[in-house]
Amino acid sequence: MMQATQERFESGLVKLPPWFKQELPDMGKVRAMKEMLRASRLHTVCESARCPNMGQCWGEGVATFMILGGTCTRACRFCAVPAGRPETVDEQEPRGVADAVRQLGLRYVVLTSVARDDLKDEGASQFVRTIAAIRCLTPHVKIEVLIPDFSAKEDALKMLSEAVPEVVSHNVETVRRCSPLLRPQANHDRSLRVLRRFREMNPDGFVKSSFMVGVGETDEEIVVLMDELLNAGCQILTIGQYLTPTQMKRHLPVARFVAPEQFERYRAVARNMGFKYVMSGPRVRSSYIAEQGYHECVKAMAG
Repeated sequence: MMQATQERFESGLVKLPPWFKQELPDMGKVRAMKEMLRASRLHTVCESARCPNMGQCWGEGVATFMILGGTCTRACRFCAVPAGRPETVDEQEPRGVADAVRQLGLRYVVLTSVARDDLKDEGASQFVRTIAAIRCLTPHVKIEVLIPDFSAKEDALKMLSEAVPEVVSHNVETVRRCSPLLRPQANHDRSLRVLRRFREMNPDGFVKSSFMVGVGETDEEIVVLMDELLNAGCQILTIGQYLTPTQMKRHLPVARFVAPEQFERYRAVARNMGFKYVMSGPRVRSSYIAEQGYHECVKAMAG
């Protein structure tokens, strides 16, 4: 995947900086993962969002499951997931994900989804059913959910909170000024409200968010965003480099590539502000090595 990402950029107008180079993953494990997912008719955000870490994660037998189909009702300008009329909800999907989790022998699972504005609860009940199915087959597994905003519907937020996932993650994606450009069907304050409500509803769980740099923001705006997230109850924060998914006009071009040293400075600022765990780097994505953030937060709260 990283090779494909690099070729896509370097065959166009943008050349990736040298710090994006990675070792090739174990392709045998990658193929085995792909075959298992196809046989189960499951989607992963790894593929749909063209994540640059897919080869590494799949080589280690780790994947982020994307439920509710592979077509999104929103058309964000940073995202490679196809937008359009979504599929009918698959009632067998929760059991399929649970079976895959058991087959892979996972300890930690990340569940995400496309936005489903067409559904009354915007997909919250499918998250709940999938969490229940996983816990039925593998009760020891820790579960993180990376959710859309559910339009901040109180019933949907309450439903998911009562399922008590270990981590609830919702990504603001970018600073306030750039948000309307990057995700026109979302709302910056609504995203902050969603994070705040989960923190209020489930004070024993962890709340997480993520944003990208390289879309036109300033460092001053990044610090303001960190403060907004902290005040919304966010404890886990990930920061990564924005990469244009395709050369299509609807996808925003990269405004700048941020050096690893600057990412480390962002991490230090966020930690000093009070976040329990921060992962910051060019290839960092919201669900990348997600288990590490959870365990570090558990240690921080215990110590």
